[in-house]
Amino acid sequence: MEEKNTLLVVEDDLDVADMLNAFFRNQGYEVLTVNWGEDGVRAAQTNLPQLVILDIRLPDIDGFEVARRLRETRRTRDIPIIFLTEKRERSDRLRGLELRADDYITKPFDIQELRLRVQNAIHRARRVSLTDPVTQLPQSDLVDEQIEAAIKNGEQALLLVSILNLDSFREKYGIVASDDLLRATARMLLELLREQNITSGFIGQYDRSNFIVLTPAAESPTLTERIRKHIELSFSYFYSEEDRASGRFGETSLALQVHQFQPSAFSQQGLASLKAALGKKTT
Repeated sequence: MEEKNTLLVVEDDLDVADMLNAFFRNQGYEVLTVNWGEDGVRAAQTNLPQLVILDIRLPDIDGFEVARRLRETRRTRDIPIIFLTEKRERSDRLRGLELRADDYITKPFDIQELRLRVQNAIHRARRVSLTDPVTQLPQSDLVDEQIEAAIKNGEQALLLVSILNLDSFREKYGIVASDDLLRATARMLLELLREQNITSGFIGQYDRSNFIVLTPAAESPTLTERIRKHIELSFSYFYSEEDRASGRFGETSLALQVHQFQPSAFSQQGLASLKAALGKKTT
């Protein structure tokens, strides 16, 4: 059974809150309603809704402050927010946009228009979540779809490209350096496919330190060697000058591992079995 989307309604007008609760529950949503801004912040952090409908005028902190707190917290910063308010001033709209509000609708409002705005905002957020924020590569369900297609056509090899010791590297050099390394690796993988003229290939983010590459089986041996040769050589640029000079990297010593899965190795398996096999290779 498909999981329901959860909406958080932060609205101090009890009649409006009850109406939104009843309407969106009838539309198949789970709905949480609170009447105070502080409660809205806590509810969002605890329940992680798919979208927040947020009134600006609240009894304690205003909706702008609620939005600001949600945006500055990693756990809630990407939740879509629709401001629902009586305010029509340009300055209020601009302030909402500065807080990355996804939409802004004024009272009185058309409930069907609000329904469509909610639906569209959740759809946009879901599509964004399918792209890795660091590398901009497809991830999650988009990767699964490509693997399933490869299983069906039986003509593509799958390469699991793993960066070893990335966690230790991140602990020593920081998140920025780690993200730069991942972005550079993604760009090099894309460039290697382009240079080898593999137009039917696919590159996705399997998890934080692992990439999936799908390529015609005949091209996989050459591509594997080029990946090993070009990408691992680039790792030295991400160490500090002092560590490069000494040549001592210890536990932060990055390494590249490429595992090939030819079509015959997974064409008879389902996605779950293949992912289990991939998981064993990453340990």
